Amino acid sequence: MRPVLCSALVAALLVATPAAAEPVLLISIDGLRPRDVIEAEQRGLNLPNLKRFLKEGAHATGVTGVLPTVTYPSHTTLLTGASPARHGVVSNTTFDPTQINQGGWYWYASDIALPTLWSAAADKGLTVANVHWPVSVGARGVTWNLPQIWRTGHADDAKLLTSLATPGLVAALEQATGEPYAPGIDETLAGDENRARFAVKLIERHRPQFMTAYFTALDHEQHLQGPDTPEAKAVLERIDALVGRLVTAQLEAHPDAAIALVSDHGFEAILRETSFFAAFIAEGLIKLDPAGKVTGWDAMPWPSGGSVAIRLARPDDAALAERVGGLLQRMKSDPRSGIAAIAGREQIARMGGNPTASFYVNMAPDAAVAGFSGAAAPLHGTPKYKGTHGYFPVAANLEATFMIMGKPIAKGRSLGQIDMRAIAPTLARVLGTNLPAAEAAPLDVQAGRP
Repeated sequence: MRPVLCSALVAALLVATPAAAEPVLLISIDGLRPRDVIEAEQRGLNLPNLKRFLKEGAHATGVTGVLPTVTYPSHTTLLTGASPARHGVVSNTTFDPTQINQGGWYWYASDIALPTLWSAAADKGLTVANVHWPVSVGARGVTWNLPQIWRTGHADDAKLLTSLATPGLVAALEQATGEPYAPGIDETLAGDENRARFAVKLIERHRPQFMTAYFTALDHEQHLQGPDTPEAKAVLERIDALVGRLVTAQLEAHPDAAIALVSDHGFEAILRETSFFAAFIAEGLIKLDPAGKVTGWDAMPWPSGGSVAIRLARPDDAALAERVGGLLQRMKSDPRSGIAAIAGREQIARMGGNPTASFYVNMAPDAAVAGFSGAAAPLHGTPKYKGTHGYFPVAANLEATFMIMGKPIAKGRSLGQIDMRAIAPTLARVLGTNLPAAEAAPLDVQAGRP
């Protein structure tokens, strides 16, 4: 019996042990829709570097995102393979019912409740780098970290970022590039071009075995001008060139590397918005002082662009829940509100959304949720932006992107429609590690795998 037992033990170890590590560069283009690449010619887009992924690697025809389809929850799913309900980053902005946090976001990686690709790679002994990825301040396992953070746009923001980055890294890369690092609040194309130069220099100098890099200007332009506009297309073509530079640098540093290209969500064009704050103030659910500051609340909206979570001060108060649910239904019955659906706790849990929300409201594709602006806000208005996202992850326009190429990756492979939660475990497998907390199995992207 002894040889049989030894053989079984060896077989079990072979199954449990990850494959040999391959270097990975993970690039995110915020707001990139998959069909903008797959149908680039039909849409009048010249994207040679992004199209290269389709020919030389594997790609999804669409990626079903998470609730809500906004940047920070999605980027955390891309690193953990889990839904927001489990990884803990449930919105872009933190919950701030009294409006005292000056628009603070989930900048800090300490809010991530699960292991990430960064920490998994570091635990395997790999060197890790990051340029501007969301929720990266203080990220465990990142050897060279240029985290994303801003406050007011004041010059002191640069001091803050330098203090939170890997000690000495900003100064060293500024000297190497001959220019200052872009402030975190800068979402323009010029900011992306600056960060691309820093990313290339970081690759050349340190050759990290796993690296994340994030570009934001496409999202910024689609908010300002709307998706499918000449302005948005021009920005995407310029970002395509930045991707080409990073790919070249990575393959020169690591000829055997895999390079993954992702996005967090798609986009909808919008024409109208509804202020849930105005409705809740009028209902007496939010109380203000004469200066318009919040002094108390029974129910509070937590907006995410195309959707809004509703938190109750007393979640187990059945009468309060009935009162808020009744208000939402009355709002929905008014076609001007643009409310498409109202989810309760059970449906929120099934979608992996914010577990502290008692209700979650999804808007129609042309409608958005207004931010807090005090008692003077109209119930219905015209948004200052022309495009948004954040809706429930059900519409084709909200689908995200996944493409991957490189020596270890199968060529010309279509993965079809995939779940965003499958991307992190897929990259973990390429890195030779794993993410046991991921909620989806790895995708079949590697050449030669059964």
